[in-house]
Amino acid sequence: MARLFGTDGVRGLAGRDLTASLTLELSIAAARVLASADEDRRPLAVVGRDPRASGEFLESAVVAGLASTGVDVVKVGVLPTPAVAYLTGALGADFGVMLSASHNPAPDNGIKFFARGGHKLEDALEEEIEGMLGVPSTPAVGEAVGRVTKSHDGAELYTKHVLDSLPYSLKGLKVVMDCAHGAASTVAPEALRRAGAEVIAIGDRPDGHNINQGCGSTSLGALQEAVRLHGADAGIANDGDADRCLAVDAEGNVVDGDQILAILATEAKDAGRLVEDTLVVTVMSNLGLKLAMAREGITVVETAVGDRYVLEEMKRGGFGLGGEQSGHVILLDHATTGDGLLTGLHLLAAMAHRKQGLAELAKVMTRLPQILINVPDVDKARAAESGELAAAVREAEAELGETGRVLIRPSGTEPKVRVMVEAPEQEQATAVAERLAGVVRSALG
Repeated sequence: MARLFGTDGVRGLAGRDLTASLTLELSIAAARVLASADEDRRPLAVVGRDPRASGEFLESAVVAGLASTGVDVVKVGVLPTPAVAYLTGALGADFGVMLSASHNPAPDNGIKFFARGGHKLEDALEEEIEGMLGVPSTPAVGEAVGRVTKSHDGAELYTKHVLDSLPYSLKGLKVVMDCAHGAASTVAPEALRRAGAEVIAIGDRPDGHNINQGCGSTSLGALQEAVRLHGADAGIANDGDADRCLAVDAEGNVVDGDQILAILATEAKDAGRLVEDTLVVTVMSNLGLKLAMAREGITVVETAVGDRYVLEEMKRGGFGLGGEQSGHVILLDHATTGDGLLTGLHLLAAMAHRKQGLAELAKVMTRLPQILINVPDVDKARAAESGELAAAVREAEAELGETGRVLIRPSGTEPKVRVMVEAPEQEQATAVAERLAGVVRSALG
């Protein structure tokens, strides 16, 4: 049977893949694994969601499942995923539950769990929860049933937390904030205003069905247009659950996660705050980032694709900054997971501190042309064993030298192999990628 948990919780079409009954069962199983066994205190869970319509009935299923096992529940309502993670730790809860499908379209939804302190679950804990599904349990009765309360200050606690992390005021900056009609639609514009910025909010009117629809970090056109229209200094975009951040400069040019990481890393190094002068990224980060960091005296540590692997390496090495090209940026001194609002605030703080526009700051790195070709319907298990493919990769690497890169990566979820090539020129990157994709088709098809 396929593993139920993916790279970021359980996700699928709400009502078909992620049903009320499955959500109820997952919540009961999670309570059995994550709730404290201390008989002197009742276990406590924090539950939040993004504004998807399906989150309303799924939240009810989560709460019912937890309370039926004797877990007290604090409902924090519609808040970003990193806010739920923060509040799990701040309120001393045994675990947290977030209902969101992140950047997916509105009909999807998902459920993810945070351990004590607001940390993402390790694979072993997810497997233990999955193993509990369908295992009979004794429900709580009488005074042992969990109590359910609503938090009225969760948003304020989180907002104060992210603002307290800021080293500089944003006074004088005019910013467009695209909230993706998502979980940060209220807290993000408010936080930016309280930090001193003049704020134009867009994508800030969720109706349960418009999340990520033509807005947010997966669709930057509306933000680019608004920045130019209002003459703003920069634009910030979150995704539906606000754990990602991308940006655009005053001219509407995109500043991606790699560029944001480069800016934050150099800012932290200059201030003496970058632990061991090290940045953690994935193998998919642009080679231009690695070359820029070498020039700045910053060591780059690479991990497998996925922010959970970045986080694992950061914890292992004690590093404070890491992330992905997609905009998952982890500031471990202030958050236990990627936080789009926190990232945007610190990016704008760097602009305010250096008194430079975002375009000027982004010049710290030059993005090399990057081509990604997905080759479907191939035997991805044979990729590592193919001598023909290995020879083709060696030939390509010799051609590109130190100014280019090749990455052949089997998909973790689909029968396809991803071919990624970076080169100084777009034409060369395209030609090499297409040549290697042809070898993949012939050798593994």
